[in-house]
Amino acid sequence: MRNLQDCHVVITGGTGALGTAVAKALVEAGAYCHVPAIETTVPAGRFPKDGVSVTTGIDLSSEASVAGFYAGLPPLHAVVNIAGGFAWAPIADSPAKVVQQQLSMNFVSCAMSCREAVANFRKAGKGGHIVNISARPALNPRQGASMTAYTASKAAVAAFTVALAEELKAENISVVALCPSTIDTPVNRADMPTADHSSWVKPAAIAELIVAQLSLSDPINSGALIPVYGKA
Repeated sequence: MRNLQDCHVVITGGTGALGTAVAKALVEAGAYCHVPAIETTVPAGRFPKDGVSVTTGIDLSSEASVAGFYAGLPPLHAVVNIAGGFAWAPIADSPAKVVQQQLSMNFVSCAMSCREAVANFRKAGKGGHIVNISARPALNPRQGASMTAYTASKAAVAAFTVALAEELKAENISVVALCPSTIDTPVNRADMPTADHSSWVKPAAIAELIVAQLSLSDPINSGALIPVYGKA
């Protein structure tokens, strides 16, 4: 296992519930986190006092915006792609706008971030780690009924992860995807107040898994799609 002291890590989607948990865990492990945020301001107290830098106004679906963000970064140890969005949309409620939005938020943002991450890793010549966030319906699409655009976009993330891992296997760059079931966030609790919240995956537990993944000294599981289902 590698010590993450002073390692630089990008976290897309870092201002959300999972992203802030990951940032906290990585800072506790000694890493320094870089967070691109589409927001113009981020509430005070969202992150640890030290160890996190937030760059606002970054559109992760824009190639130019993502490239500009990465251009200002030091050599990276890892990138964690959490950014995304959800749409509960049966087919009758899935016009092209919804489909394109889901692909843009979930897949395009991931692909553009990975593209720049690989360029950064190659420039430093020391390899690196990429952790993408897919979803349980990507592994079992039958669970994606009534959220087909979301399921397809997360399945794209999963397929992209495996293909990219194969592309980079000779460069000591690890690429994996976590595929969680419902994550226990305030937003999800508000949207599903009668669900069994105790069965949901806790952000802190996912953060712990990500820290362990980024600490691997050998990318032996590159290309893995890792189920993260909790008790669901």
